[in-house]
Amino acid sequence: MTSSTTKVAVIYYSATGHGTTMAQRVAKAAESAGAEVRLRHIAETRDPESFARNPAWTANYEATTNLPAATGEDIVWADAVIFGSPTRFGSPAAQFRTFIDSLGGLWSQGQLADKVYAGFTSSQTTHGGQETTLLNLYVTLMHFGGIIVPPGYTDPVKFNDGNPYGVGLIANRDNITELDDATIDALDHLARRVVGVAQRLTS
Repeated sequence: MTSSTTKVAVIYYSATGHGTTMAQRVAKAAESAGAEVRLRHIAETRDPESFARNPAWTANYEATTNLPAATGEDIVWADAVIFGSPTRFGSPAAQFRTFIDSLGGLWSQGQLADKVYAGFTSSQTTHGGQETTLLNLYVTLMHFGGIIVPPGYTDPVKFNDGNPYGVGLIANRDNITELDDATIDALDHLARRVVGVAQRLTS
C-alpha cells in the first residue's frame, strides 16, 4: 500500500452474528473503494456459559474469538472508522460501550479527533431503536472531535433502506449469514461514502 491509501477501520460488536455479516460486507466494500481495511471485532465480555443456550450467539463467539480484537490503536491508525453495534434499548450494546469507555486515554491526547466516522446497527424489530442507537453513538463521536459522515439521502439506494443516519438491519435468527439487497446496497454505499470523504480530507 502507498502512503496515500486511505485507511479504514471497521470495528464492531456482534452477539448472534448479524453484525459480523454486516461488518464483513462493509469491509469488502471499503476495500473495493480503494481503502486499506482493518476488520476488528470487539471482544465478548460475557461469560460464554451465560449464553450457552443461544446457538447463534455461541456460534458467532466461537467463530470470532480467535480473530484480532479491536484496540484503540486501530482507531489511531485509521483515517476513517465505521462502527457497528446491535441496538440495546435504543443504545449500543454494553460490550460496545465498554470498548468505547476504554478509550479515555487516547481521547484525552486528541488521538481520536479529526477522523471520519459512521455507523451501522441492527435490531430484532422494525422500530427497535436503530435510529437512537446511531444518534447515541454519534454523540460520543462528537466528544471525540470526529467528523461524522452519515449516508443521508445521497444515493437512490437510501430511499429503499430509508435510514439517513447509517445502516440498520432488522435481524432475526433466519438471516444471520444473508443480507437482503437493500441492506447490501446501503452498506456498500456507506462504505464508499466514508472512503470518498476520507480520501478528500487526507489528500
